[in-house]
Amino acid sequence: MGSGKRGLLTAALTVVCAVTVLAAPGTAFAAPVPTPAPTTTPPPKPTPAPGKDLEEVREKLDKLYHDAAVATDAYNAAEEKAKKQSAEIVALAKKIVEGRQRLEKLKDQAGAAARDQYRTGGLSASAQFLLSDDPGAFLDGAGRVLQGQGAAKKLMGETSRTQQDLQQYADDASAHWEKLEANRKAKAAAKKKIQKRIDAAEKLESRLEKKEKERLAQLEREAAEKAQTAWVGTGVLKDVAGKASAQGEKAVRYATEQLGKPYVWGAEGPDSFDCSGLTSQAWEAAGHAVPRTSQEQWKQLRHVDVKDMRPGDLIIYFDDASHVAMYIGDGAIIHAPRPGRTVTIAGAGSMPILGVVRPDA
Repeated sequence: MGSGKRGLLTAALTVVCAVTVLAAPGTAFAAPVPTPAPTTTPPPKPTPAPGKDLEEVREKLDKLYHDAAVATDAYNAAEEKAKKQSAEIVALAKKIVEGRQRLEKLKDQAGAAARDQYRTGGLSASAQFLLSDDPGAFLDGAGRVLQGQGAAKKLMGETSRTQQDLQQYADDASAHWEKLEANRKAKAAAKKKIQKRIDAAEKLESRLEKKEKERLAQLEREAAEKAQTAWVGTGVLKDVAGKASAQGEKAVRYATEQLGKPYVWGAEGPDSFDCSGLTSQAWEAAGHAVPRTSQEQWKQLRHVDVKDMRPGDLIIYFDDASHVAMYIGDGAIIHAPRPGRTVTIAGAGSMPILGVVRPDA
């Protein structure tokens, strides 16, 4: 193996031990104007500063946090892929070590065979027969000679295969290493985007006064309640009466125990969660592993109709599958909403539903 492969092995083994003038001055008149009489009309209220319209602020915040959620899913996906690549490199590093040990053993065996051949003078079996003082004894050992030749051929074949395996392991490790580096870069880019969106949202909120923040929170609640009322008003829940499976009950119990814990992007417990961190950990606690991200949960888990959903099922939100919550029955969900919020219960129809998936289908 060349120095490049040795460097790769070293890197792999390290892993073992060790990613956002309308009002110009008015026209001047030269002629004097009479002084206006005092008036009791109150002065006009100042025009609200740009961005102070609370409904506009709410919409901007929703957009920023949604973008952060999309980037969080990308970060989580890259994190999962990086873990997988690291594990593959570790496994290949072990195979390389074992292969080298095997190759050394084969070399020792080949050396012993060569020394034995040297002792016999390297003569052919026919020549040894003709020159032997005891042809009868030689014939008795002829079978052993043939066995030895077969063993030598097998030894050479096994040595060749081991060398080929080592080369393949090194090539595979190199490919996994390149993927690992790509996933690390993807994680770094997603992290930068997440932080940028969250910083912009926090900066926007920091400009609000206390009463405005309270009013903003009220607007958020009103928007969620309006969406939930409209959703329930369609009659979508009239046929929903599914009973949770045993695993579903465990998942709901786990999620319920996390109520009040803060949302932190990229977190999967035990002290904080993001949306898919909560749902994936809840189902893992129930004994059934599911994909880490909301987008992969949407892609990989079985889809069910809303009318067929039951507690423990996961509801995926928005066209890009950027948010996920756990259905707990009676039209309600448990979810980790966004930065600055905690794990909470909300109406299942308070956000645009993409669909429902079932982990234990």
